Amino acid sequence: MKIKLNEKEIEIEKDFSIITLVNTYQPDADIWVYNGYPIKEDVILEEGDRVFLITKGMIPSEEVLEEALVSRHTPGVHEAVKKVSVAICGLGGLGSNVAIMLSRLGINHLKLIDFDVVEPSNLNRQQYFIEHIGMKKTDALKDILKHINPYVIVETVDCYIRKEDVYPLLKDVEIIVEAFDGAENKAMLVNEVLEQFPEKYLVAASGLAGYEDSNTITTKKITSKFYLIGDDVSEAKPGWGLMAPRATLAAAHQANAVLRIIMKV
Repeated sequence: MKIKLNEKEIEIEKDFSIITLVNTYQPDADIWVYNGYPIKEDVILEEGDRVFLITKGMIPSEEVLEEALVSRHTPGVHEAVKKVSVAICGLGGLGSNVAIMLSRLGINHLKLIDFDVVEPSNLNRQQYFIEHIGMKKTDALKDILKHINPYVIVETVDCYIRKEDVYPLLKDVEIIVEAFDGAENKAMLVNEVLEQFPEKYLVAASGLAGYEDSNTITTKKITSKFYLIGDDVSEAKPGWGLMAPRATLAAAHQANAVLRIIMKV
């Protein structure tokens, strides 16, 4: 029967077990990932199973690096995300976090759009480092993503999105993530996307400032293709700023909404 070992199809005998597989192919393996989940006990393998064997401290060859990156995914996820293009509009507390999560998923093509540069106050919630201060956010984030998953295609557009830019910038992607800071910019992008691209999926966010209960941040399905994340009320203002915990929570909701769209759930 056939299984996949480190993403390569091999043929094994019936009643072949994980331990037999390890002893045969990679005796020094410390971690056994079985159908996306690490196990320690022996298991009898079945047709179509996926096993990834990891030896701690060993850097995989380029040939198997991508497979190693996604070995913990549920079977079927990588095949689906590898076909999708996603635009992230705004690379601040939301967008930079969403981009990192989607790159870890192995999204095929990320289009990163922002006009700004990294400055010190961004470091309280955005996924940049001191060495990125003064760099364009598009360049800094692309550099970070390539250090996480070099197999994701990262396209950058250094611009401030206006109404007239929405169609040419977003016509070639399947899913759009709204990740702006300002309410007016958020409303503009959402309205334009809903009007110009009724066939595309849109994942937006509103209400994530301060330190309210984490559970007030939720994902709402507004229409069949429009998702809104946040609590709808916690607007950033003097005395009530944007901070890493809730910004990251909202970004995680957005990234998970993108994954659920791709997986059709």
